[in-house]
Amino acid sequence: MGIYTTNASHAIAQSRDKLFSLQLMLKNGINIPTTGFANSPMDTNDLIDMVGGAPLIVKLLEGTQGRGVVLAETKKAADSVINAFKSLRANLLVQKFIKEANGKDLRCFVIDGKVVASIERTAAPGEFRANIHQGGTASVVKITPEERALAVKAAKILGLQVAGVDIIRSQSGPLLLEVNSSPGLEGIESATGKDIAGMIIASIEKKLKWKRQLPNT
Repeated sequence: MGIYTTNASHAIAQSRDKLFSLQLMLKNGINIPTTGFANSPMDTNDLIDMVGGAPLIVKLLEGTQGRGVVLAETKKAADSVINAFKSLRANLLVQKFIKEANGKDLRCFVIDGKVVASIERTAAPGEFRANIHQGGTASVVKITPEERALAVKAAKILGLQVAGVDIIRSQSGPLLLEVNSSPGLEGIESATGKDIAGMIIASIEKKLKWKRQLPNT
């Protein structure tokens, strides 16, 4: 559409490569849940042990909005799911399940290096994914300075001017789950009452030094 620079387009493409994004985060000192790449030569049992055993999360790298994410509650289930995906040559991650989060995560909306809105998403009954598209609910939340700094840094590492940064609260502090380059607005706008879309448009106009043409009155 011509709105983004080449660098911005590269940043968006980079953010959609979940494995590379997580590797970048680790390299830059961002804490994430213990994660293994299931298409590595590593044996499935070693992979399960690496993330602390079951229960654990299996994520398709191409999944979005909570789709392609499976909770394997036992070692047997984990072994079956991982090997089934491996047989399909699917690209996936195996990740430690953060039990103490109780089906909740944070979505921090970052625009131009600032967190402009934050919500806590709570999974629907019987569900572990807190995504709004999976039936989760959203409420306004006060984030800590550490969580704010993590969200801003994560967006900056990927070079994103607009990002939805998903964080989970663990016993060892906030952990990064994912950075979304095209985050949905519905849940965060309705929960906070903020015009996030308007903020994004204002950011683009400022960057391109556009001045909105006002209608004649």
